[in-house]
Amino acid sequence: MLFTQEFSAKRTINPTLQSFLFGKELPLEELPFPPEIINSHIRAGWISLRPGIEARDEGLITALTGRKSWICRRCGNTRENGFGTCTCAHCGKACVYCRHCLPMGVIRSCTRLASWSGPEPEQPHSYLESGKPLCVWNGRLSPEQEQAAIRLDQALNAGDSFLVWAVTGAGKTELLFPAIGHALRRGESVTIAAPRIDVVRELYPRIRAAFPDVPVSALYGGSEHLVPGAPLVLATAHQLIRYYHCFDKIFIDEVDAFPFHFDPMLDFAVRKAGKPGAPIGYLSATPPHDLKYAYESGRLAGTKIARRYHGHPLPVPRCQWAGNWAHAVRKSRLPRSFFAWLQKKSEEQKQLFCFVPSVALCLKLTGLIQKAGLSPSAGVHAQDPDRHEKVTAFREGRLRILVTTTILERGVTVPGVDIAVFGADDPVFDERALVQISGRAGRAADQPDGEIVFFHNGRTLEMIRAVRHIEKMNREGGF
Repeated sequence: MLFTQEFSAKRTINPTLQSFLFGKELPLEELPFPPEIINSHIRAGWISLRPGIEARDEGLITALTGRKSWICRRCGNTRENGFGTCTCAHCGKACVYCRHCLPMGVIRSCTRLASWSGPEPEQPHSYLESGKPLCVWNGRLSPEQEQAAIRLDQALNAGDSFLVWAVTGAGKTELLFPAIGHALRRGESVTIAAPRIDVVRELYPRIRAAFPDVPVSALYGGSEHLVPGAPLVLATAHQLIRYYHCFDKIFIDEVDAFPFHFDPMLDFAVRKAGKPGAPIGYLSATPPHDLKYAYESGRLAGTKIARRYHGHPLPVPRCQWAGNWAHAVRKSRLPRSFFAWLQKKSEEQKQLFCFVPSVALCLKLTGLIQKAGLSPSAGVHAQDPDRHEKVTAFREGRLRILVTTTILERGVTVPGVDIAVFGADDPVFDERALVQISGRAGRAADQPDGEIVFFHNGRTLEMIRAVRHIEKMNREGGF
């Protein structure tokens, strides 16, 4: 009888639907399958449903105020002002909807979230059949990297989360390879969540080169690297909101970065994407306060790497007064000290990152630099549709000066660059951002030096803290 039931299940399960929904949680209306197929799977117990938005029972508070409080089961939103009410075209009633995750598609109180609860699909594991090492990266880890890689692998394998607190340019990605390889060898699924599209785009070719036989999917808006059922997934945190109890191991790169650290929805999404109890590997050069405290108090296992992989110290920024830089730009002038620095670097044929605090300043400053007839230059920002092409041109040396907002403060490596932070006294540039920006310099083993200049109209506490932070890590690294 049992054999007959198993045979029947295999025969009647729609494998395309099974593969499409496995490891995800999506609104029922987003399933691109005929209703009769979906309903037959629901009746068989292979698809589970739950409300997209539910009322929270807060007892006395609800009784006294007469107002219900809500929770969005997709993004975890519970803020009272994070919900609205509308006349629903779907059910014809007054529906509560979630404002927080609205850009990912509307979730209403009549929405039912569907997840796969039937047998797991038979995933092709051809990459395991040869018995060859999955990781073919032939570089060498530094002693600090190797020790961190061993401890990270051991902790995750034991089901414990782990913090890798490592200076910028320490080679955090490479020290993940042993843990990723061992997890994949066991047939587990792994995701690396990153804060921004640019970071995922940077990681993808490096991961593909290290694990050439493993299917790898890169999830971000406009991605062309989508592999259904891939055991190794790189994704922006926003993309993980569609996953549900899917991954055995989770790595969060740049956990302190905007928007991840500032949006509870993304933390909720990452945790929901993991299987129950899935351990998390946190990676950061500037960990947020809660993780730093958990590590320093012994509640979170971890390791600290104060030296870059090539063994050279971090370049230390210098502060350069530029006068009222905002007024100068409004008057279509480049501050004298900044212009002199640009001229000197152009004569030296150096490539330059120039970080600015706003899109408006990015556009204005780029125009002034181009008008001055210096090295070939361009400006990029988050809304720039051509930013990926411009970054590629900068990597290839076709552009010599790249003016950018903080969109490129992390996750982008170009050997041999010097760096200017124009308007470093702007509130946008806190200690964490300035440390990350400074970390773009001196990353290559054959070019470990680099100049970083904070152009300002008065040194701020954040600038001072950033310089002290870098000097402290150099001391801890033995310099």
